[in-house]
Amino acid sequence: MSDTGPLERIVPEILERFAAKNAAREQALAASRVIIRTSANAIRAVHRGEFEAARRLIAEARATHEAAVRALEGHADIYHAGFLHDAQKEYAEAVTTFELCSGGAIPGPAELGVEDAAYLNGIGEAVGELRRVILDRLRAGSFEGCEALLAAMDDIYGVLVTIDYPDAMTGGLRRTTDQVRGILEKTRGDLTLAILTRRAAG
Repeated sequence: MSDTGPLERIVPEILERFAAKNAAREQALAASRVIIRTSANAIRAVHRGEFEAARRLIAEARATHEAAVRALEGHADIYHAGFLHDAQKEYAEAVTTFELCSGGAIPGPAELGVEDAAYLNGIGEAVGELRRVILDRLRAGSFEGCEALLAAMDDIYGVLVTIDYPDAMTGGLRRTTDQVRGILEKTRGDLTLAILTRRAAG
């Protein structure tokens, strides 16, 4: 005769594990939304020249990310579900934008505590923010730091274009790299024209 008696013990154990996993997922989802929002606000602060505010927001995003990672320990399937990757990408973008615009050094993925694919896409998306900084400065009649930012954009593209792995591994990096190339070319043209115009007027 078949014995299904062990199910009375097995199923509650499964439900307990599901409950723990769901609680971790909900915590990480909420944290991811905070990271994305805080990172976006940090980038906006950089564009306004409010670097101390940006630094505080980045610190908040870092603490929230660290808490989310801790919550997902033992839940690798949830960690790699995708939503935390998006938050890590936004966080990497914000930190990269802040550091390069404030004269700092570009951080690495280990320093940020993010996955490699999220990091690479994040620094790629930061190129668009650097273009905006350059254009804002040019509109204000300032060339200060513009060529250094363009060089940083060029360096980022030079790294991204060498990475040739499937999109499933890199989180769609090929598309990001194509966008970076277009942004870089347009920015180089805009800055070159502005410099030539200034020289002609001088």
